[in-house]
Amino acid sequence: MPTDVIMPQMGESIFEGTLTKWLKKPGDKVQRDEPLFEISTDKVDAEIPAPASGVLKEIKVAEGATVQVNTVVGVIDAEGAAAAAPAPAKPEAPKAAVVPAPPAPSPQGRQPQPAEAVTRKGNGARPQPAPAPEPARPREAVARQAESVIEFPSAEEGQRVRSSPLVRRIARDHNVDLARVPGTGLGGRITKEDILRFVEQYPAGAPPSAPTGAPAVAAPAPVAVPGDLVPMSTMRKKIAEHMVASKRTSAHVHSIFEIDMTRIVKLRERERADWEKRNGTKLTFMPFFARAVLAGIREWPVVNASVEGESIRYHRNVNLGIAVALDWGLIVPVVKRAEEKNFLGLQRAITELAERARNKKLSPDDVQGGTFTITNPGPYGPLFGTPIINQPQVAILGIGGIFKTPVVKTDPEGNDYFAVAHILHVSLGYDHRVVDGAVADQFLSVVKKKLEQWDEDIG
Repeated sequence: MPTDVIMPQMGESIFEGTLTKWLKKPGDKVQRDEPLFEISTDKVDAEIPAPASGVLKEIKVAEGATVQVNTVVGVIDAEGAAAAAPAPAKPEAPKAAVVPAPPAPSPQGRQPQPAEAVTRKGNGARPQPAPAPEPARPREAVARQAESVIEFPSAEEGQRVRSSPLVRRIARDHNVDLARVPGTGLGGRITKEDILRFVEQYPAGAPPSAPTGAPAVAAPAPVAVPGDLVPMSTMRKKIAEHMVASKRTSAHVHSIFEIDMTRIVKLRERERADWEKRNGTKLTFMPFFARAVLAGIREWPVVNASVEGESIRYHRNVNLGIAVALDWGLIVPVVKRAEEKNFLGLQRAITELAERARNKKLSPDDVQGGTFTITNPGPYGPLFGTPIINQPQVAILGIGGIFKTPVVKTDPEGNDYFAVAHILHVSLGYDHRVVDGAVADQFLSVVKKKLEQWDEDIG
């Protein structure tokens, strides 16, 4: 029996979603729980797995359409039944009737947009033109991501190719078989530089020496160039709405502190290899920052609050939002009850959430309930930034880059001397309706002391 593929409800407050990309085409075989299509909602972008094994018989909702939850977007047929009839050469534009979505509550006070192209069988409606897919993202806009190595088999050669989720995404966007890409990383791992170099050298997706009979590889979609008018993606629209709403809601003020990270930098350099071998996860700077924030919140809990009407909610737990840069936008997954985790627990939680964000495996619960946010663009080289508060929170900590800097120090005898230190600038964005400047600076003083005088066991 055919199995309907439906638009899932990704949370109680979510009533519609945008189908951004089909990962299969009609006639393709699919396995149960294999990623089938991608969606974007108010809360998360996610890959949706196939509900059954078989053959994708029909696509009912085109890429770019926004439909209500529980709408049938496609049909999977049993493999045998599908084999009897040839698969169509290309998906037909769905017969669609525009049906407005019911009003949905929104934490930002926005009215939901009407659903588009909801398909109804037998309604006699004229076929609507399929919305144009979003233009390909420029390679230069691909955000830097953690290189967590994952192996997967090559379809042609049966060997195992080592690469990161970012590398696989670039390969998929440019129709590149990773088995053909030479890897220069450890153990033959394909790095981001390897795949970008390959795409630049072989824009058609395969080198001229590809063996005869190799599957044809389509040319990549055109890359946006200066002068193009490119529509915003669904996530880009949501980010814009949230940022404008936050600036309109909160009285933003920023305080900036300079912190000497020399002790932590040397500790990390000394312990990193053994620590990662012992614990099976990377050692980044983020758990250091998180522990320092938790120390500051213990003394100044008002920065872990939110505004409810004319009242202030002081949160019992610290649900720490960690901003994650994606090649298609930005998302803030949340480490729940962060104050209950030790250093190692924080590192593991942060790493796991970041990986799930990059692989579109987050659930709506993973990005809700945050009470304080850390954003760390430091690896990209900024001195510091002035981030916008993540509503309904009242504070956000921005982390700058760590730079070797000449500083003046004083020895025990009171003599000044020059030294080279690893200097970091942090900025606290806070809502002046709730947090006063003196409180913000005292909070940052605790963060600074914790980082400069680090004496905690990292596990």
